[in-house]
Amino acid sequence: MTQNAGIPPRTAGALEARIRESLVARALVLPVQQFIHIQGVSSIVLLLAAIAALVWANSPWRESYHHVWDIQLTLSRLQLPVHAWINDALMAIFFFLVGMEIKHEIVHGELSDIRRASLPIVAALGGMVVPAALYAAINFHQPGAHGWGIPMATDIAFSLGVLAMVRGIPPELKVFLLSLAIADDIGAIAVIAIFYTETLRIHALVVGALFLLVIYLVRRIGVQRPILYAVLGLMFWVAILRSGVHATIAGVILGFMVPTTPRLSFAEFESIGTDVVKQYREALAAGDTATASRVLGVLEQVVVATEADSERLTRKLNDWVSFLVLPLFALANAGVEFSSNGWGDLLRSHVAWGVLAGLIVGKPLGIVAFSVTAVKLGIASLPNHVNWRLVSAVGMLAGIGFTVSIFISSLAFTDDALLMQAKAAVLGASLISGVVGFMVLRRASAEEAQTIGAEAAGSASNA
Repeated sequence: MTQNAGIPPRTAGALEARIRESLVARALVLPVQQFIHIQGVSSIVLLLAAIAALVWANSPWRESYHHVWDIQLTLSRLQLPVHAWINDALMAIFFFLVGMEIKHEIVHGELSDIRRASLPIVAALGGMVVPAALYAAINFHQPGAHGWGIPMATDIAFSLGVLAMVRGIPPELKVFLLSLAIADDIGAIAVIAIFYTETLRIHALVVGALFLLVIYLVRRIGVQRPILYAVLGLMFWVAILRSGVHATIAGVILGFMVPTTPRLSFAEFESIGTDVVKQYREALAAGDTATASRVLGVLEQVVVATEADSERLTRKLNDWVSFLVLPLFALANAGVEFSSNGWGDLLRSHVAWGVLAGLIVGKPLGIVAFSVTAVKLGIASLPNHVNWRLVSAVGMLAGIGFTVSIFISSLAFTDDALLMQAKAAVLGASLISGVVGFMVLRRASAEEAQTIGAEAAGSASNA
């Protein structure tokens, strides 16, 4: 099924089995899976949700836009407005995936080798420090000074989506951007937890720590009941919500609790599986269906054990997060109202100029400057097939803050005017960074292709 290359292999394999016996799987599920796993589709859906929010917030029905998100919903005696359910609960699922991705990269990925990880980590540090410093300088002694964390974030989905639109980009550049964005996420999460927590309720933190301990102990003794972990995770989230620490941090912590290594390797499965299949054949030959069924039960558990829990959860949750959670977040948070008076306030806003300067100028400047310094000091080296122009283009793409920048804006400001200015600047800066980054990448890719072609022609003539 080469046409299903974008679908996770295990999901594709399950679909292969289902389409043989199910018309629904063949006619509906498979085409849907093929579509949603086209690279960049999730970014387009997210962008459409943001555009819908802007149109709705500036339409004659703008009052309904704000009313919808302020409706109070009560679940199990926990009452929150719809806006808070999205930002605190659904976004915790997003950060749960982020936590698992960060842990996977630290244990198995680019961040597991300090020699390979040093450049993206240093670049991410520059991409956080310089934007925050620019914002702080512009907003020194201003009402919006607390928003210095807004331009520190990079939107992984959008930045990788723009990168995927350019042909001829070396795979090493995608790995570099992904590693940089993940390191950036670690910094953004730390900023949210440390600097955007206003009050701490120690007793709630203690309760949360107890739930976390129970989760750890249950996992250590080998309990594999997903419903138990779901209930314990939900209770931990409620405790963190009550503690004053932003509830999405609960998602990150729970993500780090999920094992990223399968209990059985493929080699171990081959050894066990061969023996199990032999037992199954012998049971069938003897007409012993009870033993055959027991052996199938063993095989089922062995197959499950070959996939890490983090990989399984990512497969199950990723599409829901990409096509429901993040679009809902964009719809609820990107609705910035523009008016003739508002444009004047925006142009005079220190917050807006701080965000614009941080994302558009600070991100590429910090990433390139820190990367150059690290390479010259011998701390790191450029990846193969990656030059400084490509690093500069990645720095510009890192200025696409969007999801996390808007999220931090909502934490930084309670004043509606400052919040709207910050969100408008994030949207504008993300658009500019994406367009400029795309243009620089396309030009750099074309020039690199011409250079490779000329070198190949020269080699052929010399031969």
